[in-house]
Amino acid sequence: MFAKRTNASQSKVEIRTIDSLIGQIAAAYHSTLGLPADVAMWCRTNNDGYQHVAARVAHLLEKKPMIAAVLARRYPLIICDEHQDATVPQEQIILALHRAGAHLRIFADPMQRIFGSSRKAVIDAEIKRWADLKEQADAFEELDIPHRWAATNPALGDWILAARATLRDNGQIDLRGALPNGLHVIRADNVARVHGQYQLTNQQRGPLNQRMQPLNSVLVVAAHNDTVSSLRAFFNRSIPIWEGHTRDALDGLCNGVRVHNGNAVEIGKLAVDFVSSVAVGFTASGYSRQLVEDIAQGCTKARTRKPATIQSLGRIILDEPTHRGIGKFLTTLRALTKEDAAFAAIRIDQSREFNDAAHLARFDDADEGLAEIARRRAHARAPIPAKAVSTIHKAKGLEFPHVVMAACDRSHFSDTKAARAKLYVGLSRATESLTLMVSHTNPTPLLLI
Repeated sequence: MFAKRTNASQSKVEIRTIDSLIGQIAAAYHSTLGLPADVAMWCRTNNDGYQHVAARVAHLLEKKPMIAAVLARRYPLIICDEHQDATVPQEQIILALHRAGAHLRIFADPMQRIFGSSRKAVIDAEIKRWADLKEQADAFEELDIPHRWAATNPALGDWILAARATLRDNGQIDLRGALPNGLHVIRADNVARVHGQYQLTNQQRGPLNQRMQPLNSVLVVAAHNDTVSSLRAFFNRSIPIWEGHTRDALDGLCNGVRVHNGNAVEIGKLAVDFVSSVAVGFTASGYSRQLVEDIAQGCTKARTRKPATIQSLGRIILDEPTHRGIGKFLTTLRALTKEDAAFAAIRIDQSREFNDAAHLARFDDADEGLAEIARRRAHARAPIPAKAVSTIHKAKGLEFPHVVMAACDRSHFSDTKAARAKLYVGLSRATESLTLMVSHTNPTPLLLI
């Protein structure tokens, strides 16, 4: 969204994450920081690696202000967006550049904070840090005009701003009276019997279908990953999952390859775990148990029909128990889901991550491949689908004309600071219309219905 808004000044604006800036500094001074030359790989392969590197860079800039001065000359104006989610060392680095002469503008909304912990002491410390930062500012202004909605639906913008204040002040958003144009409430209870699933009765689903059918662009958001995966099936896979800009399953796959490279059975298990995390239908009874067993037995058992095809997949990994074998396995599996009826039950929900993993086979080294894929992903800035399903977390920073918030119940939104912030983030994604799926039997305590 930031790139879209600054398109006219593209040649003068460099858009990046704070972590990428930290990585650039750390790579230049890796010896001084006691790090290898490939800082990015070190971060990926060590617990809290990015945090450790950020802390070391913050200490470096404190002890060597000349480095901060050079960076301040390179970046004379620094704009920090979504700064409420910055960590302590990230904030120390930004303030070091400011002290060195860079002009600093911070945009932040404490009500959109992702808390690093559910512990009260940690939450209180993060809130206090924001208050202390405001005290240091030369000027502080709180935006009280809903600019995002000015040209689309000002009444909805006013309502969302009022809802923000209510959530901030530990109140309940009142849905019982007259609602602004563009705000719709559908009473619907999740009737799924399996935890993490989302289903509605046909009677409850009717109003939702009627609401969504005429919309050309809509974002469906939910608080939990499992609910998002279930919503993908709920809409008959006609709406893709917005995967965001991170690839957690791919990172885990590369970490596992590094440890088990050459071990066919373990590489097979890694492939199974990866497919299970980005697709549905690749069940143990239907596919994966036999796959791993065949690899362990050297793929020597006589098989016919579907079991023979599964064995051929296992032979790919047995012949090449590396990231390349996994990449070839994934490419073959994807083709089978389209060409072989016995594999039609497998549905790839996170196609970008699946494709990235398959592309690892093109590189000599899995970590090099991951780094190059990440670099291309960062520069490509993949477009957001016109219709998408997303977690509220990954929807942060996005704007959609129409938003549907599924599962507004106690299971997804309890009465905590973190839940209040998450609810507000979901509410504020919509610019024209907002539809809330509110539970009858298990309502969230954050709404009055």
